[in-house]
Amino acid sequence: WSEILGHEDITAGQVLLTLGDTEERRRYLNARNTLARLLEYRAVPVINENDTVATSEIRYGDNDRLAARVATMASADLLILLSDIDGLYTAPPAQNPDAQHIPVVPRITGEIEGMAGAAGSELSRGGMRTKIEAGKIATAAGTHMVIASGHLKNPLKRIAEGGRCTWFLAGATPARARKAWIAGTLEARGVLHLDQGAVTALRRGASLLPAGVVRVDGTFERGDAVLLRGPDGSEIGRGLVAFDNAHAERIRGRSTAEIETILGLPGRAEMVHRDDMALGAE
Repeated sequence: WSEILGHEDITAGQVLLTLGDTEERRRYLNARNTLARLLEYRAVPVINENDTVATSEIRYGDNDRLAARVATMASADLLILLSDIDGLYTAPPAQNPDAQHIPVVPRITGEIEGMAGAAGSELSRGGMRTKIEAGKIATAAGTHMVIASGHLKNPLKRIAEGGRCTWFLAGATPARARKAWIAGTLEARGVLHLDQGAVTALRRGASLLPAGVVRVDGTFERGDAVLLRGPDGSEIGRGLVAFDNAHAERIRGRSTAEIETILGLPGRAEMVHRDDMALGAE
């Protein structure tokens, strides 16, 4: 990959993941931040499962589901799976000459799962069934998915030009799906009490800075969900906090420029980034 991308003056960055990197909260955040930083540097992450430490009980087992987890981790708009087949059919086309190609799947139902069959390709561990499982993961997180043939030249260009493939549509954008997950799924581990200036800023789309936090309650780790309450105690929303409770207590009410001096190490400028926050009105 480095050699091929190097011809286009693009840097490749290898990333090895295990199942725990997408399932355990703090490791998930570390991996997510690594991908974001690589993309900021305009490097292309080349991601594989770390087979040296993965076990049969703790592994993805196929690149389809790994790709779906990475796509959701990166809040990608689209996941493309290239295969030895150009999409989903009503039955395995190699076995049934009457099988019909399905260009769009608005929602993955039991009927759609039944069409996937069980046979795997000789080119990978997974078959159509694992691709459907990947589609469920991706679309639930707001990421559309495409299955297309990787045997043709310039497959991505062919998809963009309307070539034969199957689209699996998500019901929401990654940002909306993420905010819905934060608002309705995660258990809050603590509370950040805000001043009115911070509440006003959040309503305008800003991130929560330490200066706007007047009190910290609860015991939580970086990446945990916390409630956000205004001066009157009402719940403004909830979000994923960038500091543990001890560090949050030390920097509350202070300016962003003071964080490194107070903690002795550089940290995020925001206590809760706006992308990691779901407000009551949302």
